[in-house]
Amino acid sequence: MDNRFVNGFSWPLRVYYEDTDAGGVVYYANYLKFMERARTEWLRDLGFEQDELIAREDVLFAVRHIEVDYLQPARLNDALIIDVQLVDASAATMTLAQQITKQSESGVLCKGTVKIVCLKASTFRPVALPPAIRRLWRDKE
Repeated sequence: MDNRFVNGFSWPLRVYYEDTDAGGVVYYANYLKFMERARTEWLRDLGFEQDELIAREDVLFAVRHIEVDYLQPARLNDALIIDVQLVDASAATMTLAQQITKQSESGVLCKGTVKIVCLKASTFRPVALPPAIRRLWRDKE
């Protein structure tokens, strides 16, 4: 399945009972988990496994900053789409725009901007993105 779209990457996800709160809607922190999964799958789709980046490049990624807007609730058994779009990059960071929508309806449920920092796995100090990942930004321009 090719998940690449003109403006980024999309990942499907189903809402399970464990994702919801007592009111039957997705618990707010789970939207962050959904976004994390989509970022991981975006990297995987581009050929980067995070465990291999640690082993081969001694790098890992950490969320440095995140802004999230919760606009509409997702509920049990909803089929969602989580989008990821690279919007900016520097030597050691990537900024990604993400949004969550229902597959069956238009309208954004949740959207966010996530700044990811590349860290040297052995020291947890900022380090330049590996060249192959930096090329993602150059290829986008």
